[in-house]
Amino acid sequence: MSESALLDVRGLSKRFGGLVANDDVHLQVQAGEVHALIGPNGAGKTTLVSQLAGQLRSDRGQVLFDGHDVTALSTHQRALRGLVRSFQITRLFKSFSVLDNVALALQAVSGSSLRAWRPVARETELFDQALALLAEVGLDAKAAYSIDQLSHGERRALEVGMALASRPRLVLLDEPMAGMGQEESARIEQLIGQMRKRSTVVLIEHDVDAVFRLADRVSVLVGGRLIASGEPDVVRRDPEVRAAYLGDGAEAAR
Repeated sequence: MSESALLDVRGLSKRFGGLVANDDVHLQVQAGEVHALIGPNGAGKTTLVSQLAGQLRSDRGQVLFDGHDVTALSTHQRALRGLVRSFQITRLFKSFSVLDNVALALQAVSGSSLRAWRPVARETELFDQALALLAEVGLDAKAAYSIDQLSHGERRALEVGMALASRPRLVLLDEPMAGMGQEESARIEQLIGQMRKRSTVVLIEHDVDAVFRLADRVSVLVGGRLIASGEPDVVRRDPEVRAAYLGDGAEAAR
């Protein structure tokens, strides 16, 4: 077991009554990598991400982040340490512009007053940072747009920008390409590739081809148990993985 892992999951288990969602999961994620988690329907992937983010309490096991035990910490406390979940928990404020949404996310991180919107409008530096983040996710040209004017893929890209506003060390992405067409999926795939320059990424994704293009390592969850973990080519050839999941090229599912 590597002592240098940024995220070290030790024996994590979760049950819902008689249903075993996760059973004795051991997982390590190294700093700077894109680590994909794949598996069939009902494998427990989203449950595991919820446990890592602190949204679900585990029945057994530990979650260590940067060498510190965060098992008992709340979602907010984990986020303050740099462990952030995107997409499923991000709220977009439809009454504000795209730029305003990112500025609010930055404001929360900076500790500025959230009692009223008016003081934020005077913070030029805050909006300069927000524009820079929008440029990073390819939305700077739509800074003045309302949320309703964005496509599904653009909203997902905005959510990435808002997650990056917290300067996370690790981002948990749960099916970021779900419901997208080919062009939007390609855009999000490119964005995830860029994210690795500043954050470690744990990725759940239904598009196996995208997973094997993006990931440095792939872990496979089947029936709540981790059956393989390693470099993409090694995992792809693993007989147990092929028998239990990949087969003749079936796509990953939630």
